[in-house]
Amino acid sequence: MCHVIVTCRSMLWTLLSIVAAFSELIAFMSTDWLLGFPRTPDAVSSPHGETYRPTLGIYGRCIRLPHLRRGVLCGPYAVHFSEIASGFWQATSIFLAAGILLLSAVAFISVFTMCFQSIMKKSIFNVCGLLQAIAGLLLILGLVLYPAGWGSDKVQGYCGPDASPYQLGLCSMGWAFYTALGGTVLTFICAVFSAQAEIATSSDKVQEEIEEGKSLICLL
Repeated sequence: MCHVIVTCRSMLWTLLSIVAAFSELIAFMSTDWLLGFPRTPDAVSSPHGETYRPTLGIYGRCIRLPHLRRGVLCGPYAVHFSEIASGFWQATSIFLAAGILLLSAVAFISVFTMCFQSIMKKSIFNVCGLLQAIAGLLLILGLVLYPAGWGSDKVQGYCGPDASPYQLGLCSMGWAFYTALGGTVLTFICAVFSAQAEIATSSDKVQEEIEEGKSLICLL
């Protein structure tokens, strides 16, 4: 018989797990990792001479082209994996993608923890917490390697010739990097908090209500 167990701590852990996965996925797909130095389009496309800042992501970019009247063009600059700006960014892509895959799996499983709290006699919360810790380590590796690729020709085209590994040059960090960093911190918080979710769903109060024959158990 399936016992639906809902507690504040387990629901909070589920919510945070989903938020962590989505934040990392959105950051990875964004082009706003680096904001290039301000530049002015030509007089034909921008008669008023307003400046704009192109943005560069791990595999995508946003630029303003002279012949485009609609504004900024965003899309991938790397069609193939080998075309990503540097080997460090390729490694970053691998580590981030692996971490996001684990986080997505945990987020999917977390939705069903209301009904199933164990698998093969192992606590789902503990298993998911371990997966989140591994994902957090992969994300850290990706974020640490990412600035090492700032010396590539692609980055120097956006940030000037002074850009080098761990030196931004004329660029500044975009919101995507900070979102990925925040998602990584949240991932470790979820890994630790999974133990609290396990304790909440296996408490004496829960066992008492199960013995009373209740199939829906809601506890604060």
